[in-house]
Amino acid sequence: MSFEEQIKALFKISKAITSELYLEDILRLIVTVTAELLGSNICSLMLIDEKKNELVIRASQSISDEYNKKPALKIGEGVAGRVAKENKPIAVKDVTKEKEYKHKDIAKKEGLSSLLCVPMSVKGKVIGVINCYTPKPHDFSEAEINILTTIANQAAVAIENTELMVKSKVIQEELETRKRIERAKGILMKEEGLSEEEAYLKMRRFSMDNRKTMREVAEAIILASDMKKLVRA
Repeated sequence: MSFEEQIKALFKISKAITSELYLEDILRLIVTVTAELLGSNICSLMLIDEKKNELVIRASQSISDEYNKKPALKIGEGVAGRVAKENKPIAVKDVTKEKEYKHKDIAKKEGLSSLLCVPMSVKGKVIGVINCYTPKPHDFSEAEINILTTIANQAAVAIENTELMVKSKVIQEELETRKRIERAKGILMKEEGLSEEEAYLKMRRFSMDNRKTMREVAEAIILASDMKKLVRA
């Protein structure tokens, strides 16, 4: 792995992260580029499911269904679980002989030998790990550990940014819904002489009886009011 190859790989990943690709595509590109760079026969990216306290495979360039569908790991369980818990890389010379390594049967079947697992962290918080396996026994160098750590941190930033965008969008939609409901309540209060509570309850009843969201009900009221104004005009 030359310095030029490292730079090219990092550039490719950086370009993907700043592009408009979907997160799944970015993660898939990361594991593919990483596998090529480190001569890995399987490279996978696992993310932490905070509700279940588990590590789950989210991306892999492997075509092995058995590997890709292997059970999730609890935090602290196995090599990857320990990396996630301790926030430190771990290199294993032979996974088939490593006591902590789970799923040795799959490793033997897929011809997996050495493993380098590094944490993906943002501001000290681990959100997942990246695993790189080699088909032959291999001593991972400090340079290889550093390059995979850099890639893992880039991946973590991409994931965090995507999650922030999603949260921001959800918050924005909630604010828009509240604005519409408030406007619709105001219309009912003015046109039907209702109190604020009566207007809200009327909308709520209609929402439940017709299986419509409060936003849909509010938008219908606003549209009807705008149509009346248009007719009068």
